[in-house]
Amino acid sequence: MKIAFHGAARTVTGSKHLLTLKNGKKILLDCGMFQGMGKDTDGFNRDFGFDPKEVDVMVLSHAHIDHSGLIPKLTSEGFGGKIFCTPATFALTSILLEDSAEIQEDDVKYTNKRRAAQGLPYLRPLYTSEDAKNSLFQFEQAHYGAWTEILEGVQVLFTDAGHIIGSACVHLRIIEGGKQTTLTFSGDVGRYRDVILKSPEVFPQADYILLESTYGNSLHDAADSTPDLLLKWIRHSCLEKKGKLILPAFSVGRTQEILFALNQLELNNTLPDLDYFVDSPLSMEATQVVKSYPQYFNKAIQRIMQNDADPFGFKGLKYIKSVEQSKMLNYQNGPMVIISASGMADAGRVKHHISNNIENSKNTIVFTGYCEPRSLGGRLLGGAAEVSIFGMDHQVHAEIGSIRSMSAHGDYEDLSQWLACQDARAVKQLFLVHGEFDVQQEFKRRLVRKGFQDILIPERHFEIGLP
Repeated sequence: MKIAFHGAARTVTGSKHLLTLKNGKKILLDCGMFQGMGKDTDGFNRDFGFDPKEVDVMVLSHAHIDHSGLIPKLTSEGFGGKIFCTPATFALTSILLEDSAEIQEDDVKYTNKRRAAQGLPYLRPLYTSEDAKNSLFQFEQAHYGAWTEILEGVQVLFTDAGHIIGSACVHLRIIEGGKQTTLTFSGDVGRYRDVILKSPEVFPQADYILLESTYGNSLHDAADSTPDLLLKWIRHSCLEKKGKLILPAFSVGRTQEILFALNQLELNNTLPDLDYFVDSPLSMEATQVVKSYPQYFNKAIQRIMQNDADPFGFKGLKYIKSVEQSKMLNYQNGPMVIISASGMADAGRVKHHISNNIENSKNTIVFTGYCEPRSLGGRLLGGAAEVSIFGMDHQVHAEIGSIRSMSAHGDYEDLSQWLACQDARAVKQLFLVHGEFDVQQEFKRRLVRKGFQDILIPERHFEIGLP
């Protein structure tokens, strides 16, 4: 058996790992899109590193685009097998992939106008809305806690990862030549003190582990709660500076956490009387999906729901649907809060809001999660004095900030707790994926001290046999 790492290898996005069995059957774990990689992004997304027609089955850990975003490209280029995931992951992926296709089509139209003026050839999107819709017919849903056969001699078990609704850690039980091997892929591990979701579950002993490492060298700020931090930024940006507070936020997970925190402020009678815009039709759809799976909420939020039927709603909240409504926000100068995707600000409506507001010192842009260093969000957080957006240079006069406590990824203590159910001596090899290389090296040293001896940090397209 062999495994090749075609994405999220010494980088955070593009999760894509291909397992080849002794009989030649191929199992793909995730098929994510690279994001925020600068000029390399498009090329990375167009080159799988393998032939989609040769893949027999795919397993999807969760719906985020950096794990699911290239599925329509995979299916349109010849993958004809089933895609296994949890029911909630299917519900979210359905809306995320169609939205991703629409964004690509719109962005390509916008880019091609400039290219035409420069005499350059037109670009094509990675896939179309039709490709996204067609890919959904290949999904097969499986529930948490039950072994499901996906190929002859291969079963999958999903356990709750606590990252977003429906997110799963993937466990494969493979029988070859009478020998059983268990491989675990963490997907993205959530936090053990998440304000909305249940904690990650324990899982069976594994022979091989693929472990995400996004925050493998850091601890999340626990000194202030998310509602307190949001309140500080709202008061500073909107009440003191009289400007706009722009919160780039992923439509699935982060937006709901922000809405929940603002709802908590209202329940405590501390929410400032302002307009709070969620400028993302996808976020509105995703919030409805999240609400439909209350069984995945932790006990604390379920108690809150006994007295508050909608923990994601509050006075002043407005959802923006049309492009015209979104554009009108640029002509409103009064203080307001705008929550919009994407979280790294590399695509979607938030990129337009930043473009239109970044040169005004009254305004504030606060990032609520991880940003690839080369993404627009990463460059702003890195202190760039000037950034290019849609081919135009902008001076950065708006205040830039971040709220680290809001990450849905576990820090190194969460990741260590997730591993605590394992006998480190029984794990033959542990692979660190989904992280920056310097972070992974530091995390590796921590894991060695915990008894894990054979730890590898694979590069993109690296392949290795599993003895």
